[in-house]
Amino acid sequence: MKPIFYDTETTGVKPGKDRIIEIAAYDPTHERQFCTFTNPECPIPAESTAITNITDDMVKDAPLIKEALSAFVEFCHGEVVLIAHNNDAFDKLFLEFEFQRAGLEMPKWIFIDSLKWSRKYRSDLPRHSLQFLREAYGIEANQAHRALDDVIVLHKVFSRMVDDLEMKTILNLLSQTGQIQRMPFGKHAGKLLSEVPKEYIRWLAKEGALDKKENAALKETFEKLGVLA
Repeated sequence: MKPIFYDTETTGVKPGKDRIIEIAAYDPTHERQFCTFTNPECPIPAESTAITNITDDMVKDAPLIKEALSAFVEFCHGEVVLIAHNNDAFDKLFLEFEFQRAGLEMPKWIFIDSLKWSRKYRSDLPRHSLQFLREAYGIEANQAHRALDDVIVLHKVFSRMVDDLEMKTILNLLSQTGQIQRMPFGKHAGKLLSEVPKEYIRWLAKEGALDKKENAALKETFEKLGVLA
């Protein structure tokens, strides 16, 4: 499975009512980019233009949503995982409604919400917006709220957050609920906690890594396994 990072800009924040006006994506595996305006067939509200800097004049000759989505599907061919920041509550919902409006069947893509990853595994951070994460990881500034710029930044941020974890491991870790089952970081990331060498766990404890607030649940699980007894 190869990752494709994507983002949408819209006329508002209500899927089903508001429309997509820009779609962008980045395929880091093949270093390919995709970006297109879409004609929403309605005026762009001033408050949306103030955020995105996208005007009616910029989209008046752009393809309609059916053509734009067809091109997006072609770009996202193969076994891919689509990654967006706040995907589950925003971008994916807009895609679903826009595919329906266009009379197209949405592919059965696998999605990752990088916002959920940040909230789950970077609970030490006070905020989890894309721009805050960009600053936290020391990534250069971009033109925020323009789809392609945000996608490139997201790729850099997410790569830093997950390090060298394989995609299957990332999906597995995101699916975990309740008690932690797999190691979320370090050289044994993705392993079942029961398979992590005891010497490594004791080294983490000695270095104080398990005393950090964000690792409280991990420490509790190791204690239940009897490793830290």
